[in-house]
Amino acid sequence: MENKNICSHYPTKTEIDEWVDRLWDASFRMPCEAISMHTACIHNACGAMHMNRTTLLRFTQPGMRPFYGMWSRAMNGPRPLVVHLPGYGSELSTHLDLAAENYNLLELVPMGYWTPEGFDESLRHPKTGTWPVLTQSVVSPYENEGYWGWMLNAVGAIKWALAQPSVLPERVSFFGTSQGGGTALLLGSIFRDHGTRCVCADEPFLTNYPMSTFRGAYDCIRAGFENTDEAQGWKNLGFVDTVCHAHRMEYPVLLTLGTADVVCPPETIQTLYDRLETDKMLFSMRGRGHGHQFEFVRHVSTYLELYA
Repeated sequence: MENKNICSHYPTKTEIDEWVDRLWDASFRMPCEAISMHTACIHNACGAMHMNRTTLLRFTQPGMRPFYGMWSRAMNGPRPLVVHLPGYGSELSTHLDLAAENYNLLELVPMGYWTPEGFDESLRHPKTGTWPVLTQSVVSPYENEGYWGWMLNAVGAIKWALAQPSVLPERVSFFGTSQGGGTALLLGSIFRDHGTRCVCADEPFLTNYPMSTFRGAYDCIRAGFENTDEAQGWKNLGFVDTVCHAHRMEYPVLLTLGTADVVCPPETIQTLYDRLETDKMLFSMRGRGHGHQFEFVRHVSTYLELYA
């Protein structure tokens, strides 16, 4: 199927807006509770040392697996909230440099793929060996094992963070690399009317599936089509394609691409940038492959200073 024919199956702007509204409404029926996993000021958690005010949290929602995040409270609040999202490997990251800049920092790993005891290998897709969240998003746009459930986890945890006394209300920014960049863009869209200030996406995944033609990280999509109508599967994917949310991105957006990136092809990211009608910046890294880039963190710091 040619790219133009695939795009003809994609949801309309109105359908994207309705999907976001439906997800937002669903989040009220799934309150998110957070339990601190440790309280010591200086402690060793999961083999990593963390500074004061940093806490590992266990989040729970009705009917969903527990999931985890790292919470760093601003020293002098109230201050804005900054949310970091993980790559497709579902690693838990820490950005203590940003916490030291006196932001409230929430670093999430939805879906319960990561636990304090390590990755839950039983949750991997039996055929692809990867986490099934993207594959399941082909099956339905409302599948709890797809990005619908991933977003419900993230929205619930972010709502919890926004309710904390150290956080300024309705003032949240998002950043991440690869899947983290793609989900940062999607969450920025979801929180557009609820406080999104800016989004920084490093070599974002989940961007222009038709143009990816199953290359690199997008190969895992194939398994989702095995028992799914092709036209319906592409429409389902469109609900979590960042280019379909471009019309909602009315806040500053930073994108990066690596010209030698074979995991998230640079031309997919360029098409998103071209669609954006807002304050935007594209940082193109010549000869750079895929991965978390040092320059990106510095750009994030600047963007947060300007807009968060």
